[in-house]
Amino acid sequence: MNDIIAEVEIPGTAVVEEATDFLRETTGPLIFHHSLRVFLFGSLHARKLGLQPDPELLYISAMFHDTGLSTPFSGEEQRFELDGADHARKFLLDRGFSTEAADVVWTTIALHTTPGIPGRMGPETAAMNFGVLTDVLGWGLDGLDGDQVDEIVAAHPRGEFKTEFLQAFVDGLRDRPDTTYGTVNSDVLEHFVPGFRRTTMVERIMDAPWSK
Repeated sequence: MNDIIAEVEIPGTAVVEEATDFLRETTGPLIFHHSLRVFLFGSLHARKLGLQPDPELLYISAMFHDTGLSTPFSGEEQRFELDGADHARKFLLDRGFSTEAADVVWTTIALHTTPGIPGRMGPETAAMNFGVLTDVLGWGLDGLDGDQVDEIVAAHPRGEFKTEFLQAFVDGLRDRPDTTYGTVNSDVLEHFVPGFRRTTMVERIMDAPWSK
């Protein structure tokens, strides 16, 4: 029998179990519980908005979306969102999923911190972004059933989420600060890392190798 939390059913497939195990083994309780809450909140928003994401693909997206903070995909330095997206894409392709399905998950994870765009895309991409926004920023929280929210948090506790989540970003990004250019991630480094200064688009244009 599949787990049901806040009237949301956790898909009971082998790949879901493997993804859950992967997350447990490669992250700690902070990211594990956050990722489950993202899936659950995203599912509630999808239901409310009439979206119909594939539950399995939405779950995989949620499980892998922050894995890049702690586990780089390769030796190439890139945004943590891309590391997580690459992990998930390989995970699905290695298990016989179609390229189309893997690309949906890749896009969902790659764009999950990008303001304004994911919510206008496909159901998986939109739903996970809404779940992230709810769990991190409280977006849309007042539109969800309070008892269901309480049930989700009871099953997957927040603990000291705000401070621990920000610290996870600092730890995951301080050694690759250039990858935060043009993203909300630079906000974290600017706030917490002494000496960090973000490069602006104006500076990059003015420093370009053109005379004018």
